[in-house]
Amino acid sequence: TMLTVHSDNPRGFGRILRGMEGEIRAIVEEAQASEDELKIDELNVGAYCFNSDWLWKALKKVQLSPKGEYYLTDLVGIAVTEGSRVDSIQLDDEEEALGVNNRIHLADAERIIRRRVNEVHMLAGVSMVDPNLVYIEEGVTIGKDTILHPGTRLSGGTSIGECCEIGPNTIIDGSTVGNHCHLLASVIEGAVLGDHVGMGPYCHLRKGALLGNNVHMGNFGEVKDSSLADGVKMGHFSYIGNATIGENVNIGAGTITCNFDGEHKHPTVIGADAFIGSDTMLVAPLKIGKGAKTGAGSVVTHDVPDGEIVVGVPARKLKDK
Repeated sequence: TMLTVHSDNPRGFGRILRGMEGEIRAIVEEAQASEDELKIDELNVGAYCFNSDWLWKALKKVQLSPKGEYYLTDLVGIAVTEGSRVDSIQLDDEEEALGVNNRIHLADAERIIRRRVNEVHMLAGVSMVDPNLVYIEEGVTIGKDTILHPGTRLSGGTSIGECCEIGPNTIIDGSTVGNHCHLLASVIEGAVLGDHVGMGPYCHLRKGALLGNNVHMGNFGEVKDSSLADGVKMGHFSYIGNATIGENVNIGAGTITCNFDGEHKHPTVIGADAFIGSDTMLVAPLKIGKGAKTGAGSVVTHDVPDGEIVVGVPARKLKDK
């Protein structure tokens, strides 16, 4: 018994030759088919069920083809010649029999799988502006009423919450995203995001990044192996690495945690409600107290107590006037 399919696009498959009463007589490979045989639209899918005792004996009868190959499909003709009947089961969905013989066929197969995955999510309540430009791996979960824009790629078991807006051009791998998040043109890898997080464009969350609820990251911000508590606002062009940042901290544009001394990574801890001025360099290991402030352009090399204001290079306590 063999599996066949009817298709107008043979993709190099062999043709099924039938007799006057519709019985299968043989399979002819495309390379050896005549012009009339090439017009046949019933194709050999390449799936068979043989009697094993017969099969091992019949394999010795397969002859070398003009192409210099041994065609397993010749077994059908051998069986018919010996008086055996060959039955067939017809495949209704020709996509299931798609042959992959070149990079174009591979892209076609990938497109079909992607469409099926996307349709499952859309039927579950996820919106896609252009499903042809959204790439979702198996195993990704997405909450209802989330919108995916073109160029979105979700992979690695990523979980997206409800009512989010992802993209355009956002890549999320192995991460968890809460509800009501807006992630624009960003890359997120191995990170966890709470609810109501806003990012982008052009942000990068690396492995170990943890963003609490209502965190905002401006464009060209990067976070690695750090936690940003609820309500943190991180300005654009900033890098936060190996840091723990308390609630409602403001991180000005251009702020850098200088966490690597050439040999080891060092931590930075910033207390709740602190204000980090634009272009501040935080030289780790370092602790910034609750409610403390740094002036724009400061280079902070020593711990700052709660509520203290430091400015300058290196940063020193701002004297009372």
